[in-house]
Amino acid sequence: MLISPGKLLSNINSPQDLKKLDQVQLVELCEELRQFIIDNVSVYGGHFGASLGVVELTVALHYVFNTPTDQLVWDVGHQAYGHKILTGRKEEFHTNRMYGGISGFPKRSESEYDTFGVGHSSTSVSAGLGMAAASKYLGLDQKQHIAVIGDGALTGGMAFEALNHAGVSDTNLLIILNDNCMSIDPNVGALKDYLTDITTSKTYNRLKDDVWNLLGKLSHFGKNAQEVVSKVENGIKATLLSQSNLFESLNLRYFGPVDGHDVDHLVAILRDLQEIKGPKILHCVTVKGKGYGPAEKGNATTWHAPGTFDKISGEIHKKVHNTPQAPKYQDVFGHTLVELARSNDKIMGITPAMPSGSSMNIMMKEMPHRAIDVGIAEQHAVTFSAGLATQGLVPFCNIYSSFMQRAYDQVIHDVCIQNLPVNFCLDRAGFAGADGPTHHGAYDLAFFRCIPNMIVSAPMNEQELRNLMFTAQLPRTGQAFSIRYPRGQGVMTEWRTPFEQIEIGKARIIKEGEGIAILSIGHIGNYVVEACDILAEKDIHPAHYDLRFAKPLDEDLLHKVFTSFKRIITIEDGCVQGGVGSAILEFMADNNYQAEVTRLGIPDRIVEHGEQTELHKECGFDVDGIIQTVEKMLEPISKGLNSY
Repeated sequence: MLISPGKLLSNINSPQDLKKLDQVQLVELCEELRQFIIDNVSVYGGHFGASLGVVELTVALHYVFNTPTDQLVWDVGHQAYGHKILTGRKEEFHTNRMYGGISGFPKRSESEYDTFGVGHSSTSVSAGLGMAAASKYLGLDQKQHIAVIGDGALTGGMAFEALNHAGVSDTNLLIILNDNCMSIDPNVGALKDYLTDITTSKTYNRLKDDVWNLLGKLSHFGKNAQEVVSKVENGIKATLLSQSNLFESLNLRYFGPVDGHDVDHLVAILRDLQEIKGPKILHCVTVKGKGYGPAEKGNATTWHAPGTFDKISGEIHKKVHNTPQAPKYQDVFGHTLVELARSNDKIMGITPAMPSGSSMNIMMKEMPHRAIDVGIAEQHAVTFSAGLATQGLVPFCNIYSSFMQRAYDQVIHDVCIQNLPVNFCLDRAGFAGADGPTHHGAYDLAFFRCIPNMIVSAPMNEQELRNLMFTAQLPRTGQAFSIRYPRGQGVMTEWRTPFEQIEIGKARIIKEGEGIAILSIGHIGNYVVEACDILAEKDIHPAHYDLRFAKPLDEDLLHKVFTSFKRIITIEDGCVQGGVGSAILEFMADNNYQAEVTRLGIPDRIVEHGEQTELHKECGFDVDGIIQTVEKMLEPISKGLNSY
């Protein structure tokens, strides 16, 4: 079902069409754009509140600036739906986040208006500054560069590194701070309090209004304009140093705060800022979910990506099941962590701004002094956890697999070199689904198993997750412990099983067999169970072993496997380059075994977005793919071509 845009929006296929409108028509266009987003997301799903919050800002930016020549960079990209619609993707917007459809995030290969691919936070200022520096070097002095960053993303250390550099860069960079007091969950930390102080100070805002009135007449000052601006800025710094020192101490001209939902005012401000050279920051105050009552007044976390919903009532559609359903792995983690923490007072929970997404919020509610949200700061989360471990505490650092990449140095330098017992629980391991390649957890098995003093594991079901967590919190001398699990549901409706210690490095025998052995790790092993049941109907009986650990490997089991089988399949929901399959090949080579080994997993290419099952099928390790691989490897035997 295609959603029809309003009369103004229907004629806009590019920012050039947008510029043909009279400025007085922008308010109506904003309403049409907002309604188009509501109509589409309510039917097809996707990110929601963030894009509604920047409708006016998006329209104003494309109305004033000459995009894509002037380069606009969005941080994270949750808020870029309006941008996509205004830049030629209106007709295909309904395919957003669907398999084969447009990406849910800005993507360079998708449009020239997507100047930088995003998905992880806190990158826009660095990217925009790089573009601005390139333009300066190339002599493109009139080219504009705009980096939009949210107050949540501003908590990431990379953003501060970029701000520090921008202040001394003398580049034509405009940083727009989209301040809505939210990332996915409510923001935390001193920066949130600082921005709140700015936005609520009556003295500060009154004086800033006077400055805007003055700067609005900038052209009247002629050649003395720079002197006047300098005097105004120095006066503000002297009068309001305690309020404005953060950004201006970094040599960034600070303007605002301004109403991010007043499109006329935004257009006027952005036109003024075009005339002011050098790095500067515009502080816009916005509301997530603006213009849609249930999202604006309700739980902003819920309305970040609500799925489909009734746009009239605001009721979010939920699947109705007639039988008990297995829980999400993240919820098993959240409840199990609390259960363990009740009996072990040394356990601490740490999350970098994902308490709801990782279900750390369960512990935060029951034990707020022991569950800590450090903001969007994965590097800090890891080293903070290492600090806790030095004092004898038991940190469970819960980070999405793809976000773990951002703290790789800290894992090596601050945890493993010092041999500290930090526990890493990696959510969203494997394919993340509709969020696509920026969120796929494809690499953790490979990049963790190569680090000394690191245990690498993955549970096949909820019981195994609980037991791995139980094992990880038991006293041990050193060694980090990683446990990875996928997005979505497990397989056990009765999952609250008694805890059992798992021998580290010990695999499980799921099924003995003949002719061929399948070695799986993690949840994807459930596909193997299903495939083996189907193959049994064809009188094919592979053996199936659940490795549980990518490091250390169960060498006793592997010796048995390579002694008994000449055909072996490895399967993992991770990259085949350097993953568990590679570890098996290394073992085979080190022990001079000879066997035909086929590795199934995520291939050495970027896999786009889609439902997890669609992506498993594309990469050949769904149930059908496993069956086909088994039959293909056994085909020479059936034809009597060799003695294996």
